[in-house]
Amino acid sequence: MKALVYHGPGEKAWETVPDPTIRLATDVIMKVDTTTICGTDLHILKGDVPAVTDGRVLGHEGVGTVVEVGSAVSSLAVGDRAIISCISACGSCSYCHRQLPSHCLDDEGASGIGWIFGHLIDGTQAEYVRVPLADGSLHKLPKGVSDEAAVMLSDILPTGFEIGVRNGRTSPGDVVAVVGVGPVGLSAIMTAGLYGPSRVIAIDLDQNRLEQAKTFGATDAVNSGADGWKDEVLAMTDGLGVDVAIEAVGIPQTFEMCTEIIRPGGTVANVGVHGRSVELRLQDLWIADAAITTGLVSATTTPMLLKLVAQGRLTPEKFVSHRFDLGSIMDAYDTFGRAAETKALKVAIAA
Repeated sequence: MKALVYHGPGEKAWETVPDPTIRLATDVIMKVDTTTICGTDLHILKGDVPAVTDGRVLGHEGVGTVVEVGSAVSSLAVGDRAIISCISACGSCSYCHRQLPSHCLDDEGASGIGWIFGHLIDGTQAEYVRVPLADGSLHKLPKGVSDEAAVMLSDILPTGFEIGVRNGRTSPGDVVAVVGVGPVGLSAIMTAGLYGPSRVIAIDLDQNRLEQAKTFGATDAVNSGADGWKDEVLAMTDGLGVDVAIEAVGIPQTFEMCTEIIRPGGTVANVGVHGRSVELRLQDLWIADAAITTGLVSATTTPMLLKLVAQGRLTPEKFVSHRFDLGSIMDAYDTFGRAAETKALKVAIAA
């Protein structure tokens, strides 16, 4: 089969690799119908994730069709179409019982890491993929839900909701600020509305993405490249500060921005993946009763979000800005990697 293969920092290739096979009784093999590219894939290509080794097939998001089923799989059959979750879950270990499959203890010997696709095992940017722990790691696709909507439930929508909105303790009437409105930040904006905030403020340097944020549910947009951006945000809260600040970039500057705009008793929900140390000004934050949360998505809310998508309450297909066929995945990477120029949000890559 053909797959997108990592060959070290800055090196990738669309090449022929062996077809995946059933290794354990809990596996299924899926034909990948639709996949996409995540910002984490770009981090891998920069060399920020050293656990990803030469020869790894990338990708952790996808929608596919089951073509082979392991003998211990009980909920899936050949021909079923399903969302491939970015998190693999056994459903029976201590962390899965605590609704934290992001730390599943039964993931291919990873010992506490639920994200294994395109990381520790071959991923979804390929014609076929082996899905371990299939009963706990796939979500059957309801009729009427498009592939382009469904693939956003593999990762970005539950990430924005669980690690941003829910960890941020968002409540009805809150003022929520989302710093960084790329795909995950926009996911937080889209799902924040489920908790009834009074305002959702999008903050970014990119004016195009700020305009996009308004179509995803932001009530206000602030360009952080302008002088006085912080005063503009505080003015929307009578000078008190926002209740929840969601960090969705992963750099020290944006984390610090979040700590500067929360009110006393507010929460900074860090979603961004940080590649270097961040200064924590605890000497200032302790007296403000500030809370800081972090996390890797567990995707336990995917079934709930999928119901809302099926009912038209959420429309994640809006994330798709560019479309490619699987054989053009190198072009898709080029487009996604130059998002500031191409205005790419998410790319849909169909078989």
